[in-house]
Amino acid sequence: MNNFFYVLNGKRIKKFFFVFTAALFAVGIIYVEKGHVTVFSEESSPSAIYSVSTEKKVIALTFDISWGDKRTEPILNVLKDKGVQKATFFLSSPWSKTHPEIVKAIQQQGYEIGSHGHKHVNYSGLNEEEITRQISSAHSILTDLTGKEPKLLRLPNGDFDKRVLKIAQSKGYSVIQWDTDSQDWMNKGVQTIVDRVVSKAHPGDIVLLHASDSVKQTHEALPIIIDELRKKGYEFVTVSDLLTEASVKGSEVRDQTWVQQEINNAAGM
Repeated sequence: MNNFFYVLNGKRIKKFFFVFTAALFAVGIIYVEKGHVTVFSEESSPSAIYSVSTEKKVIALTFDISWGDKRTEPILNVLKDKGVQKATFFLSSPWSKTHPEIVKAIQQQGYEIGSHGHKHVNYSGLNEEEITRQISSAHSILTDLTGKEPKLLRLPNGDFDKRVLKIAQSKGYSVIQWDTDSQDWMNKGVQTIVDRVVSKAHPGDIVLLHASDSVKQTHEALPIIIDELRKKGYEFVTVSDLLTEASVKGSEVRDQTWVQQEINNAAGM
């Protein structure tokens, strides 16, 4: 009986040891990779980037533009007046085609330009041929207007599925999401926008803002956001700068599904 008790408990202890070790391993990955988010667990699967894991106080302000001509100039003026030399603008290609002078102004101030796609629709609802057409159309228009091929893609409404990510990757794009959403398009008030961004900001963060005519308070909130983040020691960089930081660190990004699989495998489940 005693021998059976020791054998039984030995098996339990062994199983517990494997689960505990796997859990520690998983926690280690989550800790090291916090700030990175992937969508699918396969190592070769494309992923969307929400932020970058770094101890440096660097942050990327990003602005989506899909319509209108009244809000971009005031925002550019704020960035210039505040001496913010680096930011990333994601431009819808139909808007860019009808507002080439604003696209040029963004370029002349030295800001990074990424693609915001062609039609402002959810790409996950399109077939693969149409997804390809949308990404390619935007690519051609933005390349012609700027003289430079965009390498970053923020999908309309931030919507995508595995097919969209795979096609975007095949076209040479990194899909860029955000970790801090200003919700400026809801126009809840200048202080509300400021509080959301400043309270949520963290090293390696990508902040979502807009410069379309739908936002009426962003140009008023932006100078306060810039001042408050600088008080906290932040430096403003482009999204590409953040990706370079990630490449230098050589981090491998995994998602929660993969972590759970590793725990189950180690436990023999």
